[in-house]
Amino acid sequence: MKPTEILSREHRVIEQVLDCLDQIIANADRTGKFDKASATDAVNFFRTFADQCHHRKEEAHLFPAMEAKGFSHESGSISVMIAEHEQGRACVRQMREAIATGAVQPFAEAGRRYSEMLRQHIKKEDHCLFDMADNAFNAADQAVLLAKFEKVEAEEMDAGTHEKFLSIAEALAKKFGVAMQTGHEHACCHH
Repeated sequence: MKPTEILSREHRVIEQVLDCLDQIIANADRTGKFDKASATDAVNFFRTFADQCHHRKEEAHLFPAMEAKGFSHESGSISVMIAEHEQGRACVRQMREAIATGAVQPFAEAGRRYSEMLRQHIKKEDHCLFDMADNAFNAADQAVLLAKFEKVEAEEMDAGTHEKFLSIAEALAKKFGVAMQTGHEHACCHH
């Protein structure tokens, strides 16, 4: 399996939780209140699974490997992806703050911005950036990246973190009637 395939599989799980977030927001818009427990689970998923695991693989390993092959860090696709990661982090912080204060409208606004931005971001990665990476990397490069991704999972994340957040994604999908992404149990390299 290629490193970009792992990242794409993780994207499917992230999109599943974005679908749940959209449902949480729709319910909040309709009722004027939000399901604090589900909102908290979704935001924690985005903070840990999407950012600390998935984005860490990209920022610490994929992007530097691409730079080593001549891709620019200062301009072009990599700089756009990093800027969008930062935008996403800002939205997640805003959602966390809104949950803490029970502010429904700010939560919904930040959640809508996050969902829209991250969906577009995922499309750019899946249909452009990952193809460029696959074309740039030979088999040895791919193997090195896979080992680095494994290290993120095995050494940089707490034991069981990945599985915990896959379970949260599954529970949210069941609660909100969102289609489960098949194969998400194998979303990462060590599964």
